[in-house]
Amino acid sequence: MKFINASRLSQYIALPFACTFLLVACDRSSIETENSDLNNEKTIMTQGLDISLFKDEAFIKDPEIVDCETNAGTKTTCYKLVSSGGPAGREPGDFCPRNITDGADVSGGWFSKDGAGDLVDLSGEFIANLASYYDDPNWKLYDPETGKVRYTATKEACFGAAKPDVEEQYKQNCIECELAYLDDDFSRTYLIPTQPIQAAKPERVRTVGIALDGAELAGPAPVDAILGSYTIAAFDDCGGHINAHQWYHYHSTTGCTDTPVSDDGYAPLIGYAPDGYAIYAMLDALGNEAESLDECRGTSDSVRGYHYRAASPSENMIIGCIRGEFVLPEGGPRDGQRPPPPHEKQH
Repeated sequence: MKFINASRLSQYIALPFACTFLLVACDRSSIETENSDLNNEKTIMTQGLDISLFKDEAFIKDPEIVDCETNAGTKTTCYKLVSSGGPAGREPGDFCPRNITDGADVSGGWFSKDGAGDLVDLSGEFIANLASYYDDPNWKLYDPETGKVRYTATKEACFGAAKPDVEEQYKQNCIECELAYLDDDFSRTYLIPTQPIQAAKPERVRTVGIALDGAELAGPAPVDAILGSYTIAAFDDCGGHINAHQWYHYHSTTGCTDTPVSDDGYAPLIGYAPDGYAIYAMLDALGNEAESLDECRGTSDSVRGYHYRAASPSENMIIGCIRGEFVLPEGGPRDGQRPPPPHEKQH
C-alpha cells in the first residue's frame, strides 16, 4: 500500500459526510495499577503496527502517515487508516434464525450466560428455550403457533432496537441489521501512533482496536440493557454485528481475522489497539492461553515486545484496557478530564 507523507495531507479532502471516529471515542476513566512492570522498558518495547498484515480492501483510501498528538499531549506521527466500516473479504451474517426449527448452520451466536468460553449457537432451539436458559418466563421471541422467530426485519426496526434503550415496539426481538441499511458514504477513520508510546497509566476505551479486515474491535456490549429489554443482539459466527453508528464491529474474536505472523506457534494476530500495540488471539497453535497477563490482558516477549492477548468470546471484552498513549477523538476531552456521556448509545 502507498503511504502519503504528513506534509501532503492538506492536498486531500475528507470524504463528504464521512463519520469520523479516531478509534477511541472512549471512557478514559483511569485504571489504578500495581503492576510493577508498567515502567519496565523491556515490557513496553514493540515494533509497532505493520500495515502489510491488513487484508486487501481493508481500507478505502491509501494509508497515510500524518502528524498527530496523543491524549497525553505528546506530538508524534500516526497512521491514518480509513475503513468502510465493514469486514473486508466477506459478507456479515448469518445472525437470527427465522424459525425455532432452524439449526446453527443458518444462524449466528450470542454470549454464554456464564460469561466465559465460546459463544453459544443462536439456533432456533436456543431461541425457543430462552425462558429456561435465563430462568425468566417473560422471554417470548417467537410465535408459539407458527414457530416463527421475531426479528428486526426492517431498517426502522434495526435502528429502533440496536441500542440499549430499545423502543417498546422492538422488545422481544432478535436484533439483526444489514449493511445495506447504512449510508453509502459512511467511513471510519483511525489514527494510531506509528510507534507505541508507553502511558503513565492504563486507560479504558470504548473502541479497543481495528481488526486486520478493517472492522472495529469494540469494547463491551451493554448486555444487561439488551437482556433487560428481552432482546438478543445477535452476532454472526465471527463475533460481530451491525448498528447505525459503528457499522459492523466485533465484540468477540472467533478466528475470522486471525493471521499467523510467526513460525514459533504463537497465537495469531487479530489486529491493533489504539495505542499501536498488537492484539493476538487467546490461544496459541497448541491451544494454550498466555500466562501472567496484566490487567489489560497484556504481556511481553523477546519476539513481539509488549502486546495484548484477547479474552474468550463470551467474556464480553476483547482486551481490558490499553497501556499506551492514544489519539483523542476530535472535540474530545483533554488529559485528566472525563468525556461527556455519549449522545447516542449503541451496541
